[in-house]
Amino acid sequence: MKKLIVFDLDGTLAKSKSALDPEMATLLHDLLDVVKVAVISGGDWPQFEKQLLSHLPHDQSLTNLSVLPTCGTKFFRYSGNWTKIYSEDFTADEKKKIIDSLNKAFQAAGFKIKKVWGAVIEDRGSQITLSALGQQAPLAEKEKWDPNFAKRKKIKAILDPLIPGFSVRLGGTTSIDVTKPGIDKAYGIRKLRDILGVSLKEMIYIGDALFPGGNDYPVEQAGVISIPVRGPEDTKRVIEAIIACLGGDRQADFKAGLND
Repeated sequence: MKKLIVFDLDGTLAKSKSALDPEMATLLHDLLDVVKVAVISGGDWPQFEKQLLSHLPHDQSLTNLSVLPTCGTKFFRYSGNWTKIYSEDFTADEKKKIIDSLNKAFQAAGFKIKKVWGAVIEDRGSQITLSALGQQAPLAEKEKWDPNFAKRKKIKAILDPLIPGFSVRLGGTTSIDVTKPGIDKAYGIRKLRDILGVSLKEMIYIGDALFPGGNDYPVEQAGVISIPVRGPEDTKRVIEAIIACLGGDRQADFKAGLND
């Protein structure tokens, strides 16, 4: 039986930089009642608070939830309040090298951006993220800029040789995430394994970037059963199926216990 269900956030549980809708919040709460859940995203802690946590009931079910911002380079758990377990932050020199290289690669790619909303490059402590249209760009603008990831793949191809000692992944709708070498969502998955005591075979991962170069792909490479989705509506149907399966398993376990 699966013991841990792991989700990406943007493009999987919610639209980019948007809150969970009421149906998704209800489904996640129901899922937390039957199994442990984790969410790993390129977004930082404030984004998790705004998009995810503020829309879930603050009850005992949150003890079943683990939150891993910035592609798993940070880890938070709930025990009456949210506690940071670790954070793999960059040094000042590493940040400078990455930011300079992101600027160089973006310029070399030659894309003409007429308007940006907010900062294009954001320092998230343990991750540096480039958002081509800015951190606060409207969702409609972001969704039409690079729907097939082709523009970001071009930027990544230029960026990789500039910072060979770092992990570069495509995430969200317009973003490129850079983390320390060897640290990606697979790193977060292994941290979940070690901290929660759940083997990789006992996990399921659900994400919208489960393709080579996508920031969900390392999880599949690590050997976790992974389910690709095209957006939150797909994810809702997957959660419903998991609840139906695991809910049935829990009922069977309970009945077996009564007969012992």
